[in-house]
Amino acid sequence: AQSLQAISLLLCNHLPYLNSVLPSANTTKTRLQLINNLFKVFKNNIKIFLFKGGIMKPERAWQRMLSGRRLDLLDPTPLDIEIQDIAHGLSFVARWNGQTSGDFPYSVAEHSLLVEKIFDELNPNSSSEARLAALLHDAPEYVLGDLISPVKAAVGYGYENLDEKLTVAIHRRFGLPAKVSLDLKRKIKKADKVSAWLEAMEIAGFSKHEADKFFGKFKHSYLTQFSIQIRPPALVRKDYIEKCSALLDQI
Repeated sequence: AQSLQAISLLLCNHLPYLNSVLPSANTTKTRLQLINNLFKVFKNNIKIFLFKGGIMKPERAWQRMLSGRRLDLLDPTPLDIEIQDIAHGLSFVARWNGQTSGDFPYSVAEHSLLVEKIFDELNPNSSSEARLAALLHDAPEYVLGDLISPVKAAVGYGYENLDEKLTVAIHRRFGLPAKVSLDLKRKIKKADKVSAWLEAMEIAGFSKHEADKFFGKFKHSYLTQFSIQIRPPALVRKDYIEKCSALLDQI
C-alpha cells in the first residue's frame, strides 16, 4: 500500500510537467523522448523513496569485521565499532590512490596520526577529546575507503551520507559528541590540509605551486617540525591503537 501511495504521489507531481511540455513537442519522436526522460526521473525517485521509507532494502549492507562484529554500513551502531577494526582497516587503506613513493603505501592510519600531531602542535591547549576527534577524523574510511577529493565531489550525497552516519556511530562509541563544533572542525581541517601539503610535496609528486594552490600556504617554521613516515601496516596499526587508547585514558 505504501509503495502504491508513493507511485501515485510521484505521478501527480510530474503530471503538470507532462501536460505543459507535450503540447509543445511537435513530433512523435520528441514526445517519446520527453516521456522516456520523465520515466527515468520517476524511476530513480521511486527507488530513493522506497529505500528511505524502508519499503525496499538491499539484500546485504553489512560487513563482517575481523573482531567478529557485523557492521551495517547503512545503519551503523556504536556497539559494532571497535578500535582494532578501525586501526586495521585504515592501516591498509592507501592515501592518494596509492600513487606515493616508498616501499609501502602511505596509509590513512599514518595520515591520521600525523594530523593529530599537527593539530596538537597548532592547538597546544586543546583537550584530549579534541585530539581524539582529530585522530578519528577519517575513521569511516576503514570501511568506505579513501576517495580523492575530486571523486568525492562527483559521488556527492551518497558518500557524504554514509560518511556522516559512520562518523556519528564512531564518535558515540568513543564518548565524543555525534557532531563536533564548527570551530573544532575548522581546526582539524587546517591540520588535515597541512598534512596533505606535506604528503603532496614529499611523496605524491606535487610541485610547491600545486601544493600551495590545492591545500594552502603555510608557515615554513612549523612545517619543518613534521615529516612523512612510510612504514609497514602492522607498525602503523599498533601506533594508532596505542594513541587512541592513550587519549581515551586522559578523557
